Amino acid sequence: MDTFLTVVSRREVRKYDRQPISEDAERRILEAGRLAGSAQNRQARRFVVLRDPARVAEAARAVFEPTNLLGAALIVAVVTAGKGPLAFDAGRAAQNMLLTAWGEGIGGSPNGIADAARIERALSLGPEEHVAIVLSFGHPLRPSSPERRTPQEWIDRANRLPFEDVVEVL
Repeated sequence: MDTFLTVVSRREVRKYDRQPISEDAERRILEAGRLAGSAQNRQARRFVVLRDPARVAEAARAVFEPTNLLGAALIVAVVTAGKGPLAFDAGRAAQNMLLTAWGEGIGGSPNGIADAARIERALSLGPEEHVAIVLSFGHPLRPSSPERRTPQEWIDRANRLPFEDVVEVL
């Protein structure tokens, strides 16, 4: 899929069918996150893939929308450690993974942390580590077909502020 079409057509997907994600697609999603840029190439992040049902259940209790995790085929916690622009670096990795998944026909959603201490215990994190975001992925219950619209049609349908209200040229 065209990169711009991938970006403008991507929508959050929170309801997944039960189809597993192929090992190849999972690897590409995780590689996309791994290869995201980071400040001074510190790469002060890692990805924890949750498979153990007990840990998934505990992590689900720590996010704002537990059902997003409970129905997902792939759950990835983006974990950061150290100082610097970690949130930005974590966001770059997360967006790479979400866009790669969408390009593969796999939906995804970021899941905000409601209880940081609980999720850190669920993932057995070190003392300096923190969960930046938890991503859930799966094949959409209602499959999308981004090619059915042009990029401009997707843009027109997006619930976003007008271009002129967001972009300022000085």
